[in-house]
Amino acid sequence: MPASPSTARAINDRLALRLLQQEGPLTAGQLKQLTGLSRPTVADLVERLAAAGLIDVVGESGEQRRGPNAKLYGIVADQAHLAALDVRTEGVSVVVADLLGRVLAEASTPIGGETETGPAVEQAVALVERTAKEAGVAALHTVAIGAPGLIDPATGELRDSGGLPAWHRRLVLALQERLPETRVHVENETNLAALAEQREGVARDRETFVLLWLGHGTGAAVILDGVLRRGASGGTGEIGFLPVPGTAGLPSAVDCAGGFHSLAGSAGIVRLAEEFGLAVAGGGDVDEAGRGSAGLVRGVVGAADVVRRAVAATDSVPEAVAAHEESRFLDVLADRLAVGVASVVAVLDPGCVVLGGEVGQAGGTELAARVERRVRRMSPLATEVRAGLLGGEAVLRGALLTARDQAQDALFAPRQSAIQRRRPGGGQGPSSPPPGPSLRVSTHGDPKKD
Repeated sequence: MPASPSTARAINDRLALRLLQQEGPLTAGQLKQLTGLSRPTVADLVERLAAAGLIDVVGESGEQRRGPNAKLYGIVADQAHLAALDVRTEGVSVVVADLLGRVLAEASTPIGGETETGPAVEQAVALVERTAKEAGVAALHTVAIGAPGLIDPATGELRDSGGLPAWHRRLVLALQERLPETRVHVENETNLAALAEQREGVARDRETFVLLWLGHGTGAAVILDGVLRRGASGGTGEIGFLPVPGTAGLPSAVDCAGGFHSLAGSAGIVRLAEEFGLAVAGGGDVDEAGRGSAGLVRGVVGAADVVRRAVAATDSVPEAVAAHEESRFLDVLADRLAVGVASVVAVLDPGCVVLGGEVGQAGGTELAARVERRVRRMSPLATEVRAGLLGGEAVLRGALLTARDQAQDALFAPRQSAIQRRRPGGGQGPSSPPPGPSLRVSTHGDPKKD
């Protein structure tokens, strides 16, 4: 059945807007070429989108400097403003951007573990408001938050999780109360990292892959056939709770110590480095939760730093030097990671596993190659192991991409026609064509992850 004229217009408008988002400013002729639409249809949609305030003339083509065909049309970037938050166990980072995702201001603040819930929430909310003010933004259209923990697949809310600060969950409610006209969306940090790696990082060519987050803690995001898989309770990929050999015990329902987290979390990596006599940045003790006298410096920063230095040292010596301590450290770390990766591969057969987070980025292709060789020996399923490109910044970048997608979906949705369709009984009803396709967004992770 052919689409009605109003539905066809809505589809064409969405297609043109997506092209302007992906390609940047375009002329009417370029839109005609990329969409395959006729010249009159393109002229109509350009006029329609400009009248709605969605696009505007932003310049002229370098090839044609005269006439209407030279006009370059672009999305009106200041039509809406966005904020993205990366909520960690010990602090918050914020970026404010326009509708095209261009960053206008950014800031971060530490929040100590001893801070009470109320003051911690106020610190985080005030940071968002202050950063928006510095960007010259009066109102935020959409806020996307990346946080550790489980996201309820039915409600989209951050669930209570053992080991996480109480202010994390309260922050979402506080932002909704303080910014009642703003759309507030929360996603698990590991899923946002996977979204960023798929859109802008090392997984751009993959529709199916698993991202293994290696930061303060561990987690996984599972994307199969282009769709994030959350599971019945939102807990797909809680790999920190995976029982593995080589730990002191078994994980419990409220604590992943004793699971894969104990081997691959930052605290476990720091201890492993010390066993090989490698110096770790920072001082003081660190516990399984990553807390202690040196906090995250001793945890994720120290783990990433020692892995990075071990890779650099290994690159500088002949491969035949088997007793090289840095190389032996990387071998044992690769053994540990391969246990988790092989478990994922045996169940999901994703074909590709990305080592994400600060530690995954620090290990680079050297650590990824060592893990891949071990997985190849452990599994008959061919699996490529890649090092993430975005590291710890992937969460914030994924949150910004999510905020942009959601704002654009809302703003680019077909507008209600002024012409009302008369229903059979004499009533009036709007002609409402279905919205065009929206970009996929992911969610998911581990309560010990930072």
